[in-house]
Amino acid sequence: MAVSTQRLAVAAVSVVAIGLVVSFALTRGGNDQFADCRQGVVAGGAGAIGGPFTLVDKTGATVTDADVITEPSLLYFGYTFCPDVCPLDNARNAEAVDALEEMGYQVTPVFISIDPNRDTPEVMGEFASMMHERMIGLTGSEEQVRAASQAYRTYYKAQPAEDDYYLVDHSTQTYLVLPGHGFVEYFNRDVAPQQMAERAACFIEAAS
Repeated sequence: MAVSTQRLAVAAVSVVAIGLVVSFALTRGGNDQFADCRQGVVAGGAGAIGGPFTLVDKTGATVTDADVITEPSLLYFGYTFCPDVCPLDNARNAEAVDALEEMGYQVTPVFISIDPNRDTPEVMGEFASMMHERMIGLTGSEEQVRAASQAYRTYYKAQPAEDDYYLVDHSTQTYLVLPGHGFVEYFNRDVAPQQMAERAACFIEAAS
């Protein structure tokens, strides 16, 4: 049963990834100021991903995307009980943020929980601070988290469990979001920190 669940999870994540990879090429050239920076492709173009969200920060205060995305940001959806993928991906994002800072760009890493039942504001705040001093950890009600996830077209599903030690299958892309522009690019797990920084810098420079 465990192997079957694992295969289904991989298949579901693959479907999400495939859904992301379709037709960004249609936006190349023309009025697209980021055409020279794009490597990812997204069904429906960049406007199909991202949008307003309302979540809860580490203090328990309700915040919106306008409160959070005040500078270029790297958004990642995951959960703190994740045994390996989320810590590694968040650490990679933190390294990319530091590399960008060395290049002269200030970027905020943002970690949005898809496990609000266990990821309280305090838990998210502690996890985020361990990852990076500027990382913002966000959670919320199940409805708020679902709405944010749907806006960014992410996938997540908790595995059945009889206790609190359950796993959550989820997609693993990181999203580059720019104030005034919204979502502009995504990064898969195989993108190294320096490579992520260089690609993100291209977008940030093009937006200025």
